[in-house]
Amino acid sequence: MKKIGLGLIGLGFIGKIHLRHLLKMPNVNLVAVSDLSKRALKEAKNAGVKKTFTSYEQLLNEPNIDAVIIALPTHLHLRSAIQASEAGKHILLEKPIARNLEEAKEIVTVAQKNSVKLMMGYPLRFNESFRELKTKMQSGTLGDVEIAIATYLSSGPFFHRAESHIPLPVPQWWLNKSLTGGGALIDVGSHIINLLRWYFGEITHITSHLGYRFNLDLEDSAICFAKFESGTRAVITTGWFMQGYQLKVELLGTVDRVIAQYLPEKSLQQTVTHLLTNNTSGFHMPHFNEVVHFVNCIINDSLPSPSGKDGLKDLEAICKAYKNSIRLD
Repeated sequence: MKKIGLGLIGLGFIGKIHLRHLLKMPNVNLVAVSDLSKRALKEAKNAGVKKTFTSYEQLLNEPNIDAVIIALPTHLHLRSAIQASEAGKHILLEKPIARNLEEAKEIVTVAQKNSVKLMMGYPLRFNESFRELKTKMQSGTLGDVEIAIATYLSSGPFFHRAESHIPLPVPQWWLNKSLTGGGALIDVGSHIINLLRWYFGEITHITSHLGYRFNLDLEDSAICFAKFESGTRAVITTGWFMQGYQLKVELLGTVDRVIAQYLPEKSLQQTVTHLLTNNTSGFHMPHFNEVVHFVNCIINDSLPSPSGKDGLKDLEAICKAYKNSIRLD
């Protein structure tokens, strides 16, 4: 079995999920990881990673690394993706692609120039329930989909507070608009916009109503109204205000309607069962599947999807939504 040498850049929340998955994949050799946190690097080494670096530049110098997963804050995407491309490493880049369109275009251009495969980290594309929605839509059982209602609510940067009785600080970059490009809309909204573009094609018109419950410089909720080239209209609701989790899509067609949800396991027993049978939890199975797809694209020399160009088009839609926005105070 051919093995792909992988490097993991960033060991935050998503990075640690990738770490667990990479160590369990038979066709992957996790060569090295990088992060500024010595604690995170120690945990990775205890888990079985042989090489750890505090600088991703050192990781990119490893000759037996074929590809990297970049799980860094958004303001670091441009530099790290360019350096990875110039080092000839294929890239799985966590969303959003960048803070702004200029950075996104440069990331895509440099990857193309260096013949590097660039895939975006959108696990909803690899969720069984959301894939089934696309199948039903394409089969015609819904008729023409007139309206889509998509909701993604979470606690956003405050997620760790929901799991601890001790107030923990939010990383500074989370709440700095110049480092993130925006708030809830660009953060969780990018997932929904990518998914709906996959269903209905390009967005022809989009507006937004932005909310500022926490009195931050960036929005903590957004309601978008969009129209797609297929003619489907959508209501997209995103937010960081819920100490819980809700992610669902409802399609209203001329023949039938259907709803899909992305849900955590209902019990510890269900989680354990998934871990034993799939080497990951059911909730994180889409993250596992997206990396499997990325690795297979490298092995088979095929183009990954969603691509870097998809990430650019998602950001174009988000930037239009910000431009055509009304602030709700």
